Amino acid sequence: MVLRDLVRVVEQVGKDKGISKELVLDVVKSAMVTAARKKYGSQNEIEAVINEDQSEVELYLFKRVVEDVADEYSEIQLTEAKKLDENVGIGEELGVRLDSEQFGRIAAQIVKQVIIQKIRDAEKEIIYNEFKSRQGEVISGICRRIERGNIIVDLGKTEAVMPVREQIPGENFRVGDRVQGYLLEVQLTQRGPRIILSRSTELFLMKLFELEIPEIREGIIEIKGCARAAGTRSKISVFSNDRDVDPVGACVGMKGARVQNVVNELKGEKIDIVPWHEEITKYVCGAISPAEVVKVIVDEAHKRMDVVVPDDHLSLAIGKKGLNVRLASQLLGWELDVVCESKVSEKLTKARNDMLQIVGMTDTIAIALYQYGIDSVQALTTHDSETLTQIPGLTLEKANELMVAAKELLERQAESGADIIQDTEVTQPESRKSAQALRLQAAKEAFRTTRPNQYIMPTEDELESRNERFNQVISEIDRQLEEIVGE
Repeated sequence: MVLRDLVRVVEQVGKDKGISKELVLDVVKSAMVTAARKKYGSQNEIEAVINEDQSEVELYLFKRVVEDVADEYSEIQLTEAKKLDENVGIGEELGVRLDSEQFGRIAAQIVKQVIIQKIRDAEKEIIYNEFKSRQGEVISGICRRIERGNIIVDLGKTEAVMPVREQIPGENFRVGDRVQGYLLEVQLTQRGPRIILSRSTELFLMKLFELEIPEIREGIIEIKGCARAAGTRSKISVFSNDRDVDPVGACVGMKGARVQNVVNELKGEKIDIVPWHEEITKYVCGAISPAEVVKVIVDEAHKRMDVVVPDDHLSLAIGKKGLNVRLASQLLGWELDVVCESKVSEKLTKARNDMLQIVGMTDTIAIALYQYGIDSVQALTTHDSETLTQIPGLTLEKANELMVAAKELLERQAESGADIIQDTEVTQPESRKSAQALRLQAAKEAFRTTRPNQYIMPTEDELESRNERFNQVISEIDRQLEEIVGE
């Protein structure tokens, strides 16, 4: 089959679609083979060869050389085969050139459709591979349209989508606006590559800092962590590998120029740049900024910290709707409980008085145990002696002595409570009901005081689950109180 200006057409298609010349030629050969098999049978072996010098596609049908022909499309008689190749023998395969000009209009349409489809598929795969290799970069495009809140961004060769969940709340784009986003994901679908952009992910903020600050690109400064409430506030922790380079100062820039460029791109989002420290107590002091930290009580076993702040800094540390402490918690990966100095003093006094009931307990050891996270006799018995030796000034012998004394104290308290209940049941049936009611009322009040701390700021699902469990327990206690009163 002769194709006029075949080489020129192939080169032009490759240039327009960004496809290599060799790939386009393979598509043409595949299309010709498909059309030939429609005519001569799909079971036959057909091969296409492109003669670029003559701009011709040559088709060859391979036939087996036999004495008697049973199928003219798959077999050829020996005498006919000798005319084509004198050295051929019985049982050998011989390629017979086909006259592709006899394909007809239908075959030509098949060739055209196959070429168009193959080129489209090749173009989709090239676009997918190109953007897949750029995943994790910040790219720009033009807002072409908005569909159900999703922003469709024109990237030149293809389009990307920015779903509503990946947009910054309160940010609006119009058709024709420049849109910059983080290339979050590239998917290959039946309709072509699906490219997803994001402006709400913390990775976008980290990438903006990397683009804006050369020290980060060069590896002098590292971004250790990032916590973000898109559109409102973000916290990013940085560390310098060079002692002569201040990581926070380098990120802020002269008169705040560097960080201001990032803020402008995020439409005024507040950004706290926090110095990273390997020591968690120093790290949390920067993470909870702008509030000042008086003291930090660490519970390493449960990755939990009580952050003590001045009374007048409590609201500043918590932030609006608990945002500041929540971001600090996400940045550190620890659970934070922000408390004021006055409450800590009350808790310390209560814990110290409770611990001093143990025989052999001193005021110094009680305070040390409280700072270690042990604030009651019951809490002390849940630890082992070897763990308690980590507390400065507490030997293994002293730890064993205190553990035994604490368990004996709990046993005495339990026996004392059992005797009172037993005497009440035998001698005063009516008083027994009153005692039960009083105990239930006391349990109810005690349970109220153990309600999850409002400053920890759990997620909405966790808060709803906690409140539901809390209400269920209170309802059960109220029900039992009503039964006792009814009796």
